[in-house]
Amino acid sequence: MKHKNYIHIPTAEEIDDYMRKYDSESRYRRYTDWKKYLIIVISVVFCLFQLYSILSGKITAQIIRATHLSFVMFLAYFLFPMKKDMPKDKLPWYDCVFALIAAASWSYIVINFEALIRRAGIYTTTDIIVGIIGILLVFEACRRIVGLPILIISIVFIMYALFGAYAPGFLNHRGYSLQRLVSHLFYNTEGIMGTPIGASATFIFLFIFFGALLDKTGIGQFFIDICNAIAGGFDGGPAKVAVLTSAMFGTVSGSSVSNTVGTGSFTIPMMKSLGYRPEFAGAVEASASTGGQLMPPIMGAASFLMAESLGIPYMQVVKAAIIPAILYFTGIFIMVHLEAKKTGLKGLSRDSLPKIGELLLKKGYLIIPLIAIIYFFVLGKTAIYAGLMGIIAAGLVAVINSTIDIIMKRKVSFGFNDLIDVFVNAARNIISVAVACAMAGIIIGVITLTGLGLKIGAGLISISGGIPLLLLFLTMISSIILGIGVPTTANYLITSTIAASAIIGLGYQPLAAHMFVFYFGIIADVTPPVALAAMAGAAIAKSDPIKTGIEATKLSIGAFIIPYMFIFNPDILMINTKIIDVIPIFITSLIGMFGVSAGLEGYVFRKCKIYERILFIIAGLLSIYPELYTDIIGISIIIILVIIQIATRNKNKMNTSAALNN
Repeated sequence: MKHKNYIHIPTAEEIDDYMRKYDSESRYRRYTDWKKYLIIVISVVFCLFQLYSILSGKITAQIIRATHLSFVMFLAYFLFPMKKDMPKDKLPWYDCVFALIAAASWSYIVINFEALIRRAGIYTTTDIIVGIIGILLVFEACRRIVGLPILIISIVFIMYALFGAYAPGFLNHRGYSLQRLVSHLFYNTEGIMGTPIGASATFIFLFIFFGALLDKTGIGQFFIDICNAIAGGFDGGPAKVAVLTSAMFGTVSGSSVSNTVGTGSFTIPMMKSLGYRPEFAGAVEASASTGGQLMPPIMGAASFLMAESLGIPYMQVVKAAIIPAILYFTGIFIMVHLEAKKTGLKGLSRDSLPKIGELLLKKGYLIIPLIAIIYFFVLGKTAIYAGLMGIIAAGLVAVINSTIDIIMKRKVSFGFNDLIDVFVNAARNIISVAVACAMAGIIIGVITLTGLGLKIGAGLISISGGIPLLLLFLTMISSIILGIGVPTTANYLITSTIAASAIIGLGYQPLAAHMFVFYFGIIADVTPPVALAAMAGAAIAKSDPIKTGIEATKLSIGAFIIPYMFIFNPDILMINTKIIDVIPIFITSLIGMFGVSAGLEGYVFRKCKIYERILFIIAGLLSIYPELYTDIIGISIIIILVIIQIATRNKNKMNTSAALNN
């Protein structure tokens, strides 16, 4: 019989099962024979080519992108089975054929690049056939790795391009031939080989390689230890640790689901052991992990794409994302704290927790790579430069680790096999991103060919009657739907391309519009009925998936409010404003988040009555709304409610004690 305080930490096999069930990117084959070594060789060559092409600057962009896709497509079919329940150690003959044909179709561009340039847009029958095959194989790779949502969207867009003459109303266009469409999507830099794949082949690859290198240095465990030292001893400690660690991991990982499973395998059992409801434990991890995609500096690589799409410095995007991310995690943190207070949940024993001073003294150097990246970004360097410096710093950390191990006469923590693992993991992790970017390129290609972006923007404005709140609501719903089951980078590219133009069309800040759709695209991961991150959290917590999704949505309420804040008051994004002007907005917003969180949680110093919950929520929203008079009203109501709570909490305790004595 197990002790009541027994904590079941999922095994590596269980974690792997969760990842495969909820994260399509984790359903790759595990080879033990000659195929393993073939994958190693190809992965190493792939990574070395990417690093050389970025460092040298001598290779034409189209050749880099086509070569990038050639490697990606070969690995996609070699590693990912047709069906998720197929054996993970077998390679069917047809996947060998698909891998070779897919790689050859993109190599065709590399081999015939000069001839294609000389023909100046005149394509032969062979060119078109190769293009069709290449596009179809990208579709199949997407179905296997990324999922059906983005595949269905892409197919709908292709149908629209071909048969637009039959589309109703403002969507109508003359239609394009198959030859014209294929040449535009396959060979043109406005299609598959457009900006998204360009980003995947350069700075996104660098940061994925950086993440793979960091993983081998032990920085992940260092983050967990630091967060435990900071928050583990407070009321509801493990839940607060989950919030902090997920914020740190999420910005680098680029996946809500993998972050939920990775950090949740430790934090969720700890939360349950402390007394948190399973639904709440799973929801905390899911909402915090999803929020990691909103956390600068990396934001799942979306920040780089946003800067490139808008033609603004990268640091402007990072600066804009800081306050919204703080508000989001503050909202979760407050609700976690109030839940702990409401249910009387204490923290972990201080004796069982690591000491922050000792951690920083012994392993503080592990954070050098992240500091290096932030430092070079602050200096105004490019994402590529900062990424390369981060990789060099991470390499130095690995050398330091190994040197210390040798001196201490213990097993070397980073050896040759670990370096090989970095290459293999980086090559494998870029596959899903590259395939998603290729699919986003198809969508963007159709939009540029047909002018659909402007039409959708005009259509949304027309449907909303030009009423800002209604337009924003419709855009919010569209972004959530478009973001279902789509990786972060592709998520941003799709939502910004399709939905952001409508907001910009009403005269709002372009950066605010792009952040708006990005937020709602990301929050689809915790919004029922799909809510992949919440489903993964529920699996670890052994809780009801729908209830966990509802709890996660409640905890993530900030993500449903904050985008409206920076649309109506872009100062919160620190656009063309001074820090002194932002501070009052930040403070009133924090107070507002407290009010909304208290109302949703139903507790401050005692359990809230129904009218108190309603007033807390209303007052919180008034404090968040960017007007002086609403701030005064909202904050005043919150102060009065808190005073009432303090004044009546002892009375409630006395009544409870009297009832027990009787």
